[in-house]
Amino acid sequence: MKIEIRGAEKLSFRERQVVVLKEMGKTTDEICQILKISSSTVATLYNRARSKGYEVVIIIPGNALGLFNEEENDGQSEEES
Repeated sequence: MKIEIRGAEKLSFRERQVVVLKEMGKTTDEICQILKISSSTVATLYNRARSKGYEVVIIIPGNALGLFNEEENDGQSEEES
């Protein structure tokens, strides 16, 4: 899996840090501890970043989703079997 932040060039370094940690599922308290900043600063940075219109894109290879099962190479779906 790969995460891409489109529009990251619009964000400050600190805003990017907060966005990446938020998108990784970190809580505000965890971000505060990691970056050594207050929760109000985390909220400000995150809201400022959101107002700049970044977009998070998650790229998941098809095989990770089980879309391309090598056992079904004979051309038949499970319903036809």
